[in-house]
Amino acid sequence: MIVSNSTPLIYLAKIGKLSLLQKFFHEVIIPNEVKLEVIDAGIKLNSPDALIVQRSLEDGWIKVKETKTLKHLEEFGIDKGEAEAISLAINIKSSEILIDQTHARLAAKTLGLKPRGTLYVLLRALKEKTITYDEYLEFLEELVRHGFRLREEVYLEAIRMGKNLK
Repeated sequence: MIVSNSTPLIYLAKIGKLSLLQKFFHEVIIPNEVKLEVIDAGIKLNSPDALIVQRSLEDGWIKVKETKTLKHLEEFGIDKGEAEAISLAINIKSSEILIDQTHARLAAKTLGLKPRGTLYVLLRALKEKTITYDEYLEFLEELVRHGFRLREEVYLEAIRMGKNLK
């Protein structure tokens, strides 16, 4: 089980790899704000990824859980979905959280969580031979094509790490 913020759900759905979350974590818990950002807002925009996430919610392996947001998270300048996801992870005593944004990862780390992200999921899939190195590279390119923001040095490091795992 793991708590997730919006970005990993959206981008893994965009590249057709949301099922990796079920494979690796069995259950993904999201706060209500993440559901609103990913599914409700996505459906209004006719985003196919929103429908994929909604189907996973209906299938029962993604679950929405209410949480009380920790007040001091506002100091990190993170959005409501990130604050709810971090709060939920702490409130249910999870050790990890799926979160991509740098400032939210810092907040999670400061509060004792291990932030994992979209790239972690793809690297784990490569390490466990669920995907090939060529597929890994294709998925990295697809992420960027879909608007996933990566600094150049992070992208190059992801390629290097993938190469070491192949």
